[in-house]
Amino acid sequence: MSKYPEYNHDKGREFFDRALKVIPAGIYGHLGPSEGLWIPIQKWPYYSVKAQGSYFWDADGNKYIDYMCAYGPNVLGYNDPDVDAAAKAQLEKGNCTTAPSTIMVECAENLVNTVASADWAFFCKNGSDTTTLAVMSARAHTHKRKIIFLKGYYHGDFQWAQKVDYPGILPEDVCHNLVAPWFDIDALQKLYDENDGDIAGLIAQPYDHGNFKDNEIASREYWQSVRKWCDDHGVVLIFDDVRTGFRLDLAGSDHYYGIKADLICFCKALANGYNMSALCGGEHMKATVSGMTYTGSYWMSAVPFAACIACINKMKALDTPTLFRKLGTQVTEGFKAAAANNGFNLVVSGEPALFYLRIADDDSLMLHQEWIAECVSRGLFLASHHNHFINASLTEDDIKLSVDIAEDAFNVLRKNHPELR
Repeated sequence: MSKYPEYNHDKGREFFDRALKVIPAGIYGHLGPSEGLWIPIQKWPYYSVKAQGSYFWDADGNKYIDYMCAYGPNVLGYNDPDVDAAAKAQLEKGNCTTAPSTIMVECAENLVNTVASADWAFFCKNGSDTTTLAVMSARAHTHKRKIIFLKGYYHGDFQWAQKVDYPGILPEDVCHNLVAPWFDIDALQKLYDENDGDIAGLIAQPYDHGNFKDNEIASREYWQSVRKWCDDHGVVLIFDDVRTGFRLDLAGSDHYYGIKADLICFCKALANGYNMSALCGGEHMKATVSGMTYTGSYWMSAVPFAACIACINKMKALDTPTLFRKLGTQVTEGFKAAAANNGFNLVVSGEPALFYLRIADDDSLMLHQEWIAECVSRGLFLASHHNHFINASLTEDDIKLSVDIAEDAFNVLRKNHPELR
């Protein structure tokens, strides 16, 4: 008998059925059943009702220790008291006002003092906002058209960042997108030559943390080679630090690899869940960005700026990159041992702060999805084919519980598959 009985999701299903009548897909995007890969769907929660620290509770009252962290924004712990206190204090003064609050300036100064490559900060709301502005700025700065992506890229869901066969995307939306393999400088040169030098920018994540595959870490030498290639060819180097930002290095992931990007995009870990993003860059890009036509109704809202200042200051005090590496290593080593105890080989890849999991010897990936579902249905929230996140509220007891649930799920998986023994 399983040590952790499976959760029931009756109330969650009722909400989902109601949602299907009034919300496209019920829950759309990566938080929903389709893109989130809820397989089998009956083992997953649909909606949450509260969250605290490293946990959230669903509509049926089930409690989950959460290694997705809202897909990244929960960097300190849900409802962090310091961040929430700063946000509440600012809310009492004002939030979305005709003239932006002075705290916007303080927030920009904080980012410039934190991020090594930042001489300025431009604020938006979503990661896609910042990557879009970065690409627009690269084109405006160089007066060239094409952008190089690295294979397996994800830079948001605006039209330019999608694929030509996606619904609603026109060929002209993506006709200037070029794709090179990771870790191949010669491929960059080949694209440059084939396009007569019409290359405005190169946009990339700090390392290859794509879905459905083991993540591949980059090296300082690789990024220094890319930086030199961009300099030699007048190409704007854009770091998409939306997912990895502040988890590898508080000074930016470009700093982690020993370079300075021309533009760097932040979002998820900026303000511990308060909705904001930022594009930062060097002085040489400032005049270009100043001339861009680009804004939004809530982009200068004051409450997220207060949350951002408190979040960054607390991450500095905790030295979160060092903490995340330690905690992520403990978690993943425990998961690997739990797998081995039940005759499975769990492959861990990527950075410990953003670890990726895969059960080896299963090309179909269905065995891995089954194990993930057994974990989730017992209170350990993992994702099937996405990297995971560590947050600063995670405790030693949380890790012990996580490993224990993971082992229980592996035990269930072993019993469900006698052919693998």
